[in-house]
Amino acid sequence: MNTSLMSIQNLSAWYDSEKNILSNFSLELKEHEAVGLIGLNGAGKTTLLNVISGLHTMFRSEGAWFCGRPIGFREKEFKLCRYTVFSEDDSFGYFTFREYLSYVCLAYQKALSDVSELIRGFHFEEFTDILMKDLSTGNHKKAFLIAAFALKPELLFLDEPVNGLDFESTEYLYRQIAGYKEYGTVLFSSHILESITLTSDRVLVLEHGKIRRILEKEEMNDKDIREALHEEHDMESFF
Repeated sequence: MNTSLMSIQNLSAWYDSEKNILSNFSLELKEHEAVGLIGLNGAGKTTLLNVISGLHTMFRSEGAWFCGRPIGFREKEFKLCRYTVFSEDDSFGYFTFREYLSYVCLAYQKALSDVSELIRGFHFEEFTDILMKDLSTGNHKKAFLIAAFALKPELLFLDEPVNGLDFESTEYLYRQIAGYKEYGTVLFSSHILESITLTSDRVLVLEHGKIRRILEKEEMNDKDIREALHEEHDMESFF
């Protein structure tokens, strides 16, 4: 059985102190697995990813651990072990992709790798030397995805990574997520059921800031996921 890579105990997070988005949320990620994160709008998916990426500071918890040692989400040693592709990200607008890749490899203390295969796979050949601010939404997302898969961190967080991608790039992304277990663990949120069923070893179903259900690989099909999301009540807000 895979050993624990990262765990969080009883995490609560909020924007308004009178209303928690996450409530007593606990999570364990194992080494070398792909974990999907789904839930209706407002369930807390993006808030969770923002907290563990060090962006959202309005939270409390009973602790978080990485490789068995206590961590803070914003401490440098942990930052070097994780990378996040956000659903929306307009940072580094005046960098070209190649400039950004050089910068991020330096920041993560990793050698600049050959990304030609990733560039071809995401059909990004024509955009490597264009300022990030001038890229379309889809190509902007591709730039960060290519950097993520080039870095190969132990923990990779992806927030709605399919959004904005063309069909061929989406199929390539699925293969990258499914194969990421060779290098580390990926946790990704998605509202596309296909992305969950094709790539995940486990699916965490969020409801009102807590994990309502965990689906293992053998339970992972559209019917079970839709039932777990209370399709009969509110699937419109999910899609």
